[in-house]
Amino acid sequence: MQQLDQVKEKPAPLNMGEVNFSQAEDVQLETTRARFSNLLKRHAELTERLSRDSDKSVFERLQREFEAAQTSQTQEICLDGGQWNDGLLATIRERVHMEAERKAVLLQGDAASVPNLPFHEKITYRVGNKMICCLDGSRIGIQYETSFAGEPCELFHCVLESKSFLEKMTVLEHTIPFFLPIRDAENDYLSSNAMKFIDYVGDLLQAYIDRREQVRLIKELYGNQIGELYCSLPYHMIEFVLADFDCKVIVSIRYGELVSTLPSTISVLAWPMHQHKKLRTSVAPASRKESPGNQLVPARLVHAEDALRSMSLPEAFAEIVLSLPKSLDEAFPDHSASSRVCSQ
Repeated sequence: MQQLDQVKEKPAPLNMGEVNFSQAEDVQLETTRARFSNLLKRHAELTERLSRDSDKSVFERLQREFEAAQTSQTQEICLDGGQWNDGLLATIRERVHMEAERKAVLLQGDAASVPNLPFHEKITYRVGNKMICCLDGSRIGIQYETSFAGEPCELFHCVLESKSFLEKMTVLEHTIPFFLPIRDAENDYLSSNAMKFIDYVGDLLQAYIDRREQVRLIKELYGNQIGELYCSLPYHMIEFVLADFDCKVIVSIRYGELVSTLPSTISVLAWPMHQHKKLRTSVAPASRKESPGNQLVPARLVHAEDALRSMSLPEAFAEIVLSLPKSLDEAFPDHSASSRVCSQ
């Protein structure tokens, strides 16, 4: 009986094992985070180097060609939604092929064989954020103009080519970021509906710029309140931590489609910081379940999730920070009461 009492009075080895296991988990998590951060940094450096070298030279060459096409134009036509259709695109294709045939005959020195037709006017077309023009060599050029909050951002180019008017068009070259699925869009749309392909790429680029600039803006405006921030290259997966409060708040955002500017999957979870530290040295796993105030389960901040679902990221961030004290009081009433006692 005396030995049994001694066993009950000395649970220390089990408790220390729990603490050591928790500490080991923390070390492993921090190591994984450090490796992931280093991987993202190296990936960003590689992306910058690639864009600075080969991609930059392609951009500069195409930009000069598009500027020359605009300079030599005889007319610019702005189209509304109804005027931009398959018939107009077929007309543009016919123009580039007839002009290419005319130039080929002239280069052969047989001017008499040139069809007795008037030269086509050099027309550029504007449809929304797109400028479409005829380029030499049976090519159609599309220049995409992106913007954010009414201010212009980058230009992107896509050059389409077809060997004849009856053959399907293909993407010859482009300056679209490599992590956006232009080849998938080419396979899905270009052979059957070139107009849909052109519009989809424009939507894809504008949505990417919108998401990227929203992240840039929250870093610029609220960087001192963001502890960590991770983004995928297309900015369709975003995660950041708010560590400027008594609770650690983790915001995870996923965009279901790359043409979306509002997220489809949102998670905002909060842990009280002092509670998390206390739980690392708790006696045993059973005690965590028995005491409602010592649960490891985080609280969902539904109001914050609703804001992210209906507002742009900077607007939602401001709303979250403004309402966060009240949301945390409602999620952790015991924590709020103890915090007020400590502050007094």
